[in-house]
Amino acid sequence: MKSLLLTLTACFIVLISFSQNPDSAQFYYQKGMVNNNGKLYAIAAKDFDKAILFNPNFTEAYIENGKVNLTMFRFGAATENYEKAYQLDPKNNDVIDALSTLYFNNRQFQKAIDLAQKCNNCDNTNRILGMSNYYLEDYAKAEKYLKLSLSKNDKDAQATYTLGLTYLELENEKSAIEEYQKAITLEPAQSLWIYELGLICYNQNDYKSALKYFDMAVEKGYNKTNDYYENYGFAQLYTGDTENGIKTLNMVLERKPNNKELLNNMAHAMYDTKKYNEALDYFKKLLDINPKDAPSLFMAGLTLQKLGQKDKGQKICDNAIAMDPSLARYRQKKEMPAGL
Repeated sequence: MKSLLLTLTACFIVLISFSQNPDSAQFYYQKGMVNNNGKLYAIAAKDFDKAILFNPNFTEAYIENGKVNLTMFRFGAATENYEKAYQLDPKNNDVIDALSTLYFNNRQFQKAIDLAQKCNNCDNTNRILGMSNYYLEDYAKAEKYLKLSLSKNDKDAQATYTLGLTYLELENEKSAIEEYQKAITLEPAQSLWIYELGLICYNQNDYKSALKYFDMAVEKGYNKTNDYYENYGFAQLYTGDTENGIKTLNMVLERKPNNKELLNNMAHAMYDTKKYNEALDYFKKLLDINPKDAPSLFMAGLTLQKLGQKDKGQKICDNAIAMDPSLARYRQKKEMPAGL
């Protein structure tokens, strides 16, 4: 009889405790909301944790806990809470939107895409799909979704910039330039974007625009690296500013003495711009470094012919062909070996 009484008492206590759990969960949830509104975020997170402890299926508590952890930049905890909320309420668009954004920011791009596709009428869906597909190198889809995103928010500088990058991958440089121009208008302080725009213009042989954007990038804080000076110097050369172009490039040569790639590029740039004396000087420097450099020897012969020394130049070209018979095709076509 005593044993039965003890058992009944224990069951009664369990029933009372169970009936109090929802009340306790709601109490801590409301307490968490008050502390969150008061910007006591760490305390609020603990309150939401307690609410979840009393009611493991409390979807709203998981959501609010996710929000407050985001505010504190505790992305791992935020993700865990939103994932639990998604398990409990897989059709909740706010949860899907927040969780897909967290996946994207954590570079889990396929997970972000898979989840974002389930979100109906979410403002962020097209942006996440566009950006994620860009990073996964599906540029056709990236273009499609980024354009949809920007049609609703054309002030999104990062999405605009990414669309510009997408057009570069799609070899649509004209559209890339347009998107880059929009992006730097939206965020004028992005010196890297401005410099990249200069490089795109350079590769389109628009050297004046390239110089404009190179200068603008520096004004916005871009660091003048050796690569910067090289690109700037060649742009100067191709706009006809030979004196300053040589000065800029020689400064790089002082930093990188006997750099064969730079010397070769300078020699060809001089040849392209019909500065044959200067071109010959640089081809000679290349031959001083490597007397068996057949392409440079061949180019030196061509340059001499441009300077009116046809016999001497032809003899030097013949010597280069003897060293490298593949150069003979350029003599037969009467053209310079492009890219040498």
